[in-house]
Amino acid sequence: MNDLAIETNGLTRYFGELTAVDGLDLRVPTGSVYGFLGPNGAGKTTTIRMLLGLIRSDAGEVELFGHPLRQDRIACLSRIGALVEFPSLYPHLTGRENLEVTRRLTGAAPAQIDHALAAVHLTDVADRVVRTYSTGRKQRLALALALLGDPKLLILDEPTNGLDPSGIREIRNLVSRFPEAYGITVFLSSHLLTEVEQVATHIGILQQGRLCFQGTLDALHAQMDNHAVLGVDQPERAERVLRGAGWTARRSGNGHLSVAINGTSDAAMVNAHLVRSGINVYQLHVERPTLEDIFLTLTGAIGVEAGAQHAV
Repeated sequence: MNDLAIETNGLTRYFGELTAVDGLDLRVPTGSVYGFLGPNGAGKTTTIRMLLGLIRSDAGEVELFGHPLRQDRIACLSRIGALVEFPSLYPHLTGRENLEVTRRLTGAAPAQIDHALAAVHLTDVADRVVRTYSTGRKQRLALALALLGDPKLLILDEPTNGLDPSGIREIRNLVSRFPEAYGITVFLSSHLLTEVEQVATHIGILQQGRLCFQGTLDALHAQMDNHAVLGVDQPERAERVLRGAGWTARRSGNGHLSVAINGTSDAAMVNAHLVRSGINVYQLHVERPTLEDIFLTLTGAIGVEAGAQHAV
């Protein structure tokens, strides 16, 4: 079995003089949940369209489970389910009837309908008309449509758009189960970084069409130091004292200090140094940088989806 569900080599796409995707080398391990991140306009949507064969690359190759997409297009795409943008559903039909329409078009086995409904927890409402579904149920029905062909790779582009917190949690719980319960690799593009952080095993961060990071979530976190957050009685003096001793320290808006550290032993040294300097420490805790912290540092983005007028 191939260890990579998706492999691209030098994948490139131009739109006129704009290089939307620039020599992209994706490595998506089989059985992973791969979070594909980047500011708006970074090239995520263009990449997904090339992975699905919706547009051709100008250079480079796509391999899915070790098979080149260009040569084995039908065989490759038959192993993929996708949810890109909001799905087209028939509101006057039931959930089951919506699946039956797609099943007949794709030639999937009849048993796949019940299998897909169970996978997204819609069995109990399968025979209700879709117009009565909540937005969250409609999105789960769209996931069921993507699962009809028993795919081994699921490509999801912003699957939680427009959902309330309850709906977001439902999608998150489903996505996290797919690799182990069904043997499905998930390639997930989303701007909700806190959600991605809870489900992803691997991360790829795209900036201006190029990967600025690719690897496990743990490896990404290892790129940035932890921070000790301290409450002290003399924050301005404490900042000077720590900087003079070689630590990177800065005051936050609430009067606390944030100090880059290598671990808990380093935090203890910070505390001891301040106390020896006559500064009282009344609070200290260690914070791990969030995915959003790291994302903003790597991309230099003002906001998660800031900096562009349209998706590319």
